[in-house]
Formats: sequence, C-alpha cells, structure tokens
Amino acid sequence: MKKTLTATAIIAASFGLHAAEKTEVTIAGWGGNDVVVLNKLVNDVLADDFDKAGIEVKYQAVEGDFSQFITNSLSAGTAPDAFYIDVVFANTMVQSGKVAANSAELTSVAKHMIPSLNASFTLHGDQYGVAKDFNTIALQYNKDIFDDAGVDYPTSEDSWDQLRNKLVAVKQELGDEVSGVCVMPDYARFAPFALATGWKPFNEQGQTVLDENFERAFNFYTGLVTEDEVGILATDLGQGWGGGCFGTEETAIALEGNWISGYLRDKAPNLPYGTTMMPKDPVSGERGNLLFTVAWGINADGKNIAAAQKAVEILTSQEAQEWVLDSGLALPSRESLGKSEFFSQNTAESNLAQQVFKGALEGNVEPFSFGQHGTAWMTPINEALNSVLLGQMSQKQAIKMAQDKYNAMTAK
Repeated sequence: MKKTLTATAIIAASFGLHAAEKTEVTIAGWGGNDVVVLNKLVNDVLADDFDKAGIEVKYQAVEGDFSQFITNSLSAGTAPDAFYIDVVFANTMVQSGKVAANSAELTSVAKHMIPSLNASFTLHGDQYGVAKDFNTIALQYNKDIFDDAGVDYPTSEDSWDQLRNKLVAVKQELGDEVSGVCVMPDYARFAPFALATGWKPFNEQGQTVLDENFERAFNFYTGLVTEDEVGILATDLGQGWGGGCFGTEETAIALEGNWISGYLRDKAPNLPYGTTMMPKDPVSGERGNLLFTVAWGINADGKNIAAAQKAVEILTSQEAQEWVLDSGLALPSRESLGKSEFFSQNTAESNLAQQVFKGALEGNVEPFSFGQHGTAWMTPINEALNSVLLGQMSQKQAIKMAQDKYNAMTAK
C-alpha cells in the first residue's frame, strides 16, 4: 500500500511539474469579432494541440488603433510574443527590427500558403510572419435587377467594356429606379482596374508613375459617372460605401470583399445576389486585384520566441484554417483549401467567398501596402478621383495633379 501511494505521489508530482512547465504565449490582435473567434479557436478547437506542445496561449484583444498599440509596445519592450501584422504596416514594422524573420518551421508552414500572400510579407528575401487570412475585391450583382431589366448577369469573362454595356442596358431599361454602381473615390476600389493594365504602384526606381495604362483605368473608372452615367457617388445615396448602396438595392452591382457577406446577411437577408471575379482590361486581357491580409508575426525581442513560433504554426494549421472557413468567418491562406467542400455549397455566401479566394490566384495581384509611405501614399490618387467625380477637374488635370504630388513624395 505504501509503495502504491508513493508511485501515485510520483505520478501526481510529475503531472504537476508538466503543468508548471507549460510556456505561456501571449498573442495580440483586434477586438470585436476577433475576440470570440480567437478564444474559440484557442480554448476549444486547438486546445489539445497547444496542450501537447506544452503551450498556454492567452489572447490580448486590442480595441482601437492596433497599429499604434503594437508600434508603441514593441518600442517599449512590452509587446506580446506574437501579434497581427497588417500588410499595410508590414514594411514599417519589419524595418524597425522588432519582428523576427520566419524560422525554418514557419518557412515550411508558409509553403502551403497562397504564394501572393507569402510575397506580401517578404522583404529583402526574408519572410516575416505567416498569413492567417485575407480578402480581395470581387463583383456582387443583384439578380432581381438584372432579371427585371432583361440583361445577362455579369460573368468572370467580362471585359470592362462588356460590364459597362450591361450596366448601361440596365440603366436604359429601369431608368432612375436604379444606378449601375456606387463609384468610390478610393484607391482600394479603383486599384483592381489600374493593376489589370499591368501598371504598378512603384517602378524599379521606387517611384510612382501614372502612365498611359494608369490613365486608361482612371478614365474608365471615373467615366462610369461622368460619361456613361451608370455610376453614382455613395454619398449621393446617403451611403458611406458601395455595400450600403447595394444592400438597399439602389445599385445593380457592388465591388467589395468577403466583408460584405455579413452585412448582407444582417441588413438584406432576402436580397438575391451572385458574385463573380473582377472584369478584365480589354487591352491587356488581364484582371487585377488587391490583397488585404494579416499575418501572425513574432516578437524578435520576446522571451518565448520558440514557443511563439510553435503557437503560430498551430494557429495556421490545416485544422485551424478549416474551422475558420467552415465557420464563414474569414478566408484561409492555405492554397489547398480552395478545394474545400465549403466552396461547393450552393449558397450566395459560399459563392462570394469562392470568388474572393480566387481573386488572390489570378491576374495582377498586389498587396494593399505602400512601403515607407504607408496609407498616405493613396492620398493623391484618392484626391484625383474625387476631383473628377465631383466635376471639379478634367481627368487629365486630375492625373497631372496627382503625378506632381507623387514626384515630390518619391523624389530621392
């Protein structure tokens, strides 16, 4: 009996020692919906994986300006072990020296991710972070509006001209009942058109040149309002974004990412819509798109770097990403999940997600990031778009104004 008690005590002590040896890893991201998602993922879906790895993960939700929080905490030496890296701020964060380059294990994980996502977090040949999810822009269309007008739905084979012709036909048939699209004076919605032409935000010298390709896209996009009269400003409909115009059935199409899914589910549950990929430039024959993506990055000055790397490996595993996808919460970064059964469901939401997923795989795709300039880089283009859409400048005048500002911004 004494021996049995001793053995039991030893086992208990061993178990207690194992529990005590668990390494705590703090991860940080946004508040809002991410709190529920990450807590469910960490404490339920991946609990056994973390337990086997000897890791205890704690999620730190940051409300408000996350980029400011992570910049300040990295500088002060109080940053979490792993944290979100928004592609917009990736360059600045990496240049600070506070983000660790991927270990061999994380590099191996990244090989399973969509290549364009890996490229978005690669600087000077090294990758920093593993993309956890992403978004692109796709085209949503209201089936009832096209049916009422007797016009064919938009398709992934449409060129800009073919899409414009369909919107003109809808407008001619339905008149003032509906507009074609809410045209936003915003690089995030305009960029897929510019990128489709082969234009790039920065040339090999790091300068922004608004060339004839850019001009072609600019003229088409603004011309939807100023010439074709099928586009309308969201503010003219009392809306702040294209999804709002679409959800109230005041426009035939919208140009949004997967984020419109939840909005339509809540605000317009009976709206019958379909989704297709962005139209192609009739000259290049290509389509373009932007990558809105976030990676898990590692604190280079953290005390638990190895454990943090293991935690990120688990957080971006096949199991984790399948659960996120099946939950309809985000689009996974693993390329193989493009064949997931989720995308084969005959629902508007799964079709939307599938088209957004495919947007990262085809055509001229660029990350939503602008090097050392940050989001301020978009200002000249946004101002040029706005000035034309409001009738304050001609297209040529607006492009020249923007070019002058870029010359000053990127001058060496």
